[in-house]
Amino acid sequence: QLQAAQALRYQVFSQTYGIQPGDADNESDCDRYDPYCEHLLVRDLISDQIIATTRLLDRQAALQAGGFYSEAEFQLIGLHSLRGNIVEIGRTCVHPDWRSGACIATLWSGIAQLMNDRDYNYLIGCASIGMSDGGIQTQAIMQRLRDRYLDRSLIAAEPKTCVPCPRVPDNVTAQLPPLLKAYMRLGARICGEPSWDPLFNVADVFILL
Repeated sequence: QLQAAQALRYQVFSQTYGIQPGDADNESDCDRYDPYCEHLLVRDLISDQIIATTRLLDRQAALQAGGFYSEAEFQLIGLHSLRGNIVEIGRTCVHPDWRSGACIATLWSGIAQLMNDRDYNYLIGCASIGMSDGGIQTQAIMQRLRDRYLDRSLIAAEPKTCVPCPRVPDNVTAQLPPLLKAYMRLGARICGEPSWDPLFNVADVFILL
């Protein structure tokens, strides 16, 4: 099941970002965090195909993994003094043929059930914005997010690699990626400026829910 999830991640990420993440020879997106994570899968009951996946890393497992994935991209001031149970979500992807409300709703309901059953107080993670335009869309999105969603009161996320800051033309409209839009609808906050991930060529925004 994990191999199927990693294959789906490779397919989605390679098509979306034009890269070969993880183990390109075996077309598998894998990294050092996978063995410490729990992997949530959405399966089509007719074809038995895995059509969506995300992974969860809680505070105890993060200690064994050497930290949260987000800590590789951000200095997270206040994270370790945050009281309560924390879980990090990451590597979320949905098969291109299944990006409907039903599949995404099923994935989110599974996440919500786990958070409720295990009394997780906080969900953290990175939401990605494509940088193929040199960062124009990233800056447009951040202009939109800063006024309504920026909150450093619990965690201040300082990017380890800053993204370019091109001028945003007047005719550019901020188009929030689906995952980032879903976080905002759920009441999440962003905790600082984005960090550049050179492997995927994306700007990652740290979110706290």
